[in-house]
Amino acid sequence: MAVAVTTKTAWKLQEITAHSSNVSSLVLGKSSGRLLVTGGDDCRVNIWSVSKPNCIMSLTGHTTPVESLQINTNEELIVAGSQSGSIRVWDLGAAKILRTLLGHKANICSLDFHPFGSFVASGSLDTNIKLWDVRRKGCVFRYKGHTEAVRCLRFSPDGKWLASAADDHTVKLWDLAAGKIMFEFTGHTGPVNVVEFHPNEYLLASGSSDRTVRFWDLEKFQVVSCIEEEATPVRCVLFNPDGCCLYSGFQDSLRVYGWEPERCFDVVLVNWGKVADLSICNSQLIGVSSAQSTVSSFVVDLGRVTKSDSVPHGLIRDDEPLVPPTPTGSSLRRIYDRPSTSCSKPQRVKHNSESERRSPSSEDDRDEKESKAEIQNPEDYKEIFQPKNAICRTPPRNNEPFPAPPEDEPVAAKEAAKPSQAADLQTPLPKQELPDPVQRPPVVTSTPLARTEPSVIPAARNEPIGLKASDFLPAVKNQSQTELVDEEAMSQIRKGHETMCVVLTSRHKNLDTVRAVWSTGDIKNSVDSAVAINDLSVVVDLLNIVNQKASLWKLDLCTIVLPQIEKLLQSKYESYVQTGCTSLKLILQRFLPLITDILAAPPSVGVDITREERLHKCKLCYKQLKNISNIVKNKSGLSGRHGSAFRELHLLMAVLE
Repeated sequence: MAVAVTTKTAWKLQEITAHSSNVSSLVLGKSSGRLLVTGGDDCRVNIWSVSKPNCIMSLTGHTTPVESLQINTNEELIVAGSQSGSIRVWDLGAAKILRTLLGHKANICSLDFHPFGSFVASGSLDTNIKLWDVRRKGCVFRYKGHTEAVRCLRFSPDGKWLASAADDHTVKLWDLAAGKIMFEFTGHTGPVNVVEFHPNEYLLASGSSDRTVRFWDLEKFQVVSCIEEEATPVRCVLFNPDGCCLYSGFQDSLRVYGWEPERCFDVVLVNWGKVADLSICNSQLIGVSSAQSTVSSFVVDLGRVTKSDSVPHGLIRDDEPLVPPTPTGSSLRRIYDRPSTSCSKPQRVKHNSESERRSPSSEDDRDEKESKAEIQNPEDYKEIFQPKNAICRTPPRNNEPFPAPPEDEPVAAKEAAKPSQAADLQTPLPKQELPDPVQRPPVVTSTPLARTEPSVIPAARNEPIGLKASDFLPAVKNQSQTELVDEEAMSQIRKGHETMCVVLTSRHKNLDTVRAVWSTGDIKNSVDSAVAINDLSVVVDLLNIVNQKASLWKLDLCTIVLPQIEKLLQSKYESYVQTGCTSLKLILQRFLPLITDILAAPPSVGVDITREERLHKCKLCYKQLKNISNIVKNKSGLSGRHGSAFRELHLLMAVLE
């Protein structure tokens, strides 16, 4: 009698080296769940088929890193936005560039295709949202209202509204036909990373760095519920196709939510790190994440995930036609009216500048000619995209679900040391040749072979920088000699242990000193004591607390912290740089207008001791900010997340130049 094999609920499908440099953006096709598009610091846009190791097509033309991507509904067009603010639209079937759209003055942070018409929305670090007509190659409308970078854009299922999420902690809803804002949702206390419309009801979900997911009623324009139980920022959300639940991607986990009332149906541990995008196909959820130049794809079997309080597993088919569900909340919400024809152009057409209403210039044409689509895998390209110039007499075959690997045995030969990382195992698919190691290297080969310490040490890492466990054990001269003497192994492992204990004890003592001052309620003296200790790690710990409450900041605190920020921005540790950028951004937003106003004011008549002290502090802060501005300017040319943060700071500090 055959023994039933228990399969995994979540597993790692594949890992690929997607670019020659860091991956800066990636997106999944929502229709098939099989199309993956990646953008890199190498200025290329690469197209992949999920589970296949080789790149299908590579799109060139951008001259700066590609920081935002989107695929249209039928997966025929791709739009890519770069660090310079340029946008390119590609036709995958024709394998050529369709349009180049210019107008933004800073990084493109978000993009979305209209569900029916030939329109693209773009959000930028310059705080503007633009609506583009792809056919006419022009900006139709500009929406202004956000005060910081626009991180996510989504069109409503009926194509009438546009939702935007930004770093200014707000979600805004725009009426496309009227060309104006409908409502501003406030409530998040941190940057809002993602928004998503319910597929049927007038409901909007938003996820934020404040570690909450909020649900908004689009009829009453009020919050429905808020889920606040999470420990990490919300990175991406996706409604189930029938609207019964919301999937939310966190650091190394997938959570399934209901909203009336707010509750968590299920939690699935997936070792995907910082997941970037989600898609659903064949009762499976596909998630993708990146680390340096590699991209990893993961699969979650939704048939084994709890999606509601009452529906048993296996009764929900995600690939069946959508049927509007009966809402389980206290009130029935309206359902979207989807038009049978393509949407009309927004009624209020507004041209904001001469550059936006100009006709295509020869410079743009030359730019498009320099953009190329390099088909690197013709067989996969023809199979997936069905080129327009080819005649296909048979319909494309349906995508089959990815086979789930069996659960790990209690004792695995090579994985006994990593029992909690079952999702990291790479299981080859049936009837699929293992890719060549050169094309698909393991994780360890994505870093240089020479064990030199990197210029910037990442904040999140799974192993010590520059260390290997084998280095602490005696070398085995004879391969057959595998057993080591316990005393010899322990003595090797203990090397440096006492030194590490001394370091940690000293840091603990320093933190206790700062905590004793902090308990008196004197913030300035607490920061003074942390600075006097001359340990940047203690300063970082304290700033991470102070940054969470802007009301704690005073002008005299800025004079103490700014020299420390100058050191943090030049640190080799990513976490130190991030803390420094956060503190500097907070100071610039709260105090820079005050400092410039006081310095520009005419001298007062008579003696005013308080004003003189304030003027002295402002002069000191201004001098320190000028020094820091040079560092920020030099680092604003960096690529990736660091570069974006420094460019945003550079814009805020423009008044100093």
